[in-house]
Amino acid sequence: MKRNAMGVCVSGAMLALSAMGAMQSAQAADWSDNSIGYRYGTKFAEPYNNQDITKNIVNFTHASGYKYGSNFLNVDLLMSDSKDSSAQEAYIVYRHTLDFGKIAGKDLKWGPIRGFGFTGGFDWNTKNDTSYASKKRMLVVGPTLMMDVPGFLNISLFALFESNQPKTISSRYTYDTHPMLNMAWGIPIGSTPLAFEGYLNWIAAKGKNEFGGSTGPELNIDMQVMYDLGTPLGLGKNTFRVGLEYQYWRNKFGNPSNVPGSLAKTPMIRAEYHF
Repeated sequence: MKRNAMGVCVSGAMLALSAMGAMQSAQAADWSDNSIGYRYGTKFAEPYNNQDITKNIVNFTHASGYKYGSNFLNVDLLMSDSKDSSAQEAYIVYRHTLDFGKIAGKDLKWGPIRGFGFTGGFDWNTKNDTSYASKKRMLVVGPTLMMDVPGFLNISLFALFESNQPKTISSRYTYDTHPMLNMAWGIPIGSTPLAFEGYLNWIAAKGKNEFGGSTGPELNIDMQVMYDLGTPLGLGKNTFRVGLEYQYWRNKFGNPSNVPGSLAKTPMIRAEYHF
């Protein structure tokens, strides 16, 4: 059973990567960055589970820019300890942002705003735990502001079209369409080899869940301070980076605060190799 589910995880990840490769060839990227990363923490939480969970996470990330905008893809492969059924999970996030200034061939900078855009994409997951076994599918669309900061800071307001089909229900369930405020950033810390990076998602309640219960508004803040170890090792600037990460996730997956495991406060260590 677990082997089959993990096969689905890998197949989904490879499908996304193949599609991404074809897209990049067609779009002739002006710049691109790929990385393979690893993170580890012992304080993960899952709804309806009141235990601290240890997870090892391996990820692939791709970011690129082309004539009219940018792409972002992240594939996480999450492996839990026995407190979460020794479950394996794949979670894929893809975002494509059209830059209106690039399309128009004009500088649209206005005050603290570097540019304006429109973002679309999806989230996709599958997990083989013995209880819920999530099969999330979500489309994401909405406007994006690109702020004028060192590095980048993008602020987006998305409409979310989300569904799930855990193993306890016979057909796919669609939640109410609901909004999400998203912030994503990567900002160098002065002239040091450090950078402050992360994202914030505030997600409104999405109506009733698939079992008829109420959902709650969700707050997910994931941030890290990363150190460029590649330069002193002679590997090239930002080729190899290590750092500390912290995630605060309230009402995880929309589960209200009275649900055990709906609040996660998770410190992690993180390392990534860029190529």
